[in-house]
Amino acid sequence: MDVVFLMIFIYEENAGKERFTIKGELHKYLVKVRRHKEGDTLGFRRKEAPEMLYLYKVVSVDPRSLEVAYLGEEINEVKAKKELHIGWCVIDSKSVEKVLPSLNEIGVEKITFIYCNRSQKNFKADFKRYERIIEASNQQCGRSDFMEFATAKNLQEFLSENPDTKVFDFCDNVLEDDADISTVLIGCEGGFSPEEREFLSGYDVFRLDTPLVLRSESAALAVASKILL
Repeated sequence: MDVVFLMIFIYEENAGKERFTIKGELHKYLVKVRRHKEGDTLGFRRKEAPEMLYLYKVVSVDPRSLEVAYLGEEINEVKAKKELHIGWCVIDSKSVEKVLPSLNEIGVEKITFIYCNRSQKNFKADFKRYERIIEASNQQCGRSDFMEFATAKNLQEFLSENPDTKVFDFCDNVLEDDADISTVLIGCEGGFSPEEREFLSGYDVFRLDTPLVLRSESAALAVASKILL
């Protein structure tokens, strides 16, 4: 994936060493786009221990490389104040990818993709691609932890593992500003089937205060914003 346009920190496997050199696309980005020069301070994290922030000073810059020297390190966790797990009925991965950086910035902790009755079975969640998107998003927004991804074969499996789930669907109950929700279920395009709605009748259902019909990805973004921000 291309380097993001703004970086709060950079993932770097050499973080923690006394000195190391940066080359290639990252060097071009830091020097030509961000205009970093000798004396500037850069922040780095390692994927294996993302809560640790390493600070480095730029000690030399040349046309092909940039060398940094260790200044110090600190535990610096940056994440949402609340936790939100989205159970999301499977939709086209391209639609997921469009809103994934925004869901990450808002602070969604985990997304479980569920094969619902109206999900097209040829759509497969590409976790490796999603993880690359999240990595780039974290560097841009400053989030230190990684969003988690999982799958469930159907609603029954997901709800048996997450019995406190609240359901987003058409109803009279409007989501309140101070609602305490940790797990929410979002349908796919076309919504839940009649059989699924009957199965979900025993769960708390809510809607947003809008007369407009939201696409699945718009609903995920709007609900997450309402709960977390």
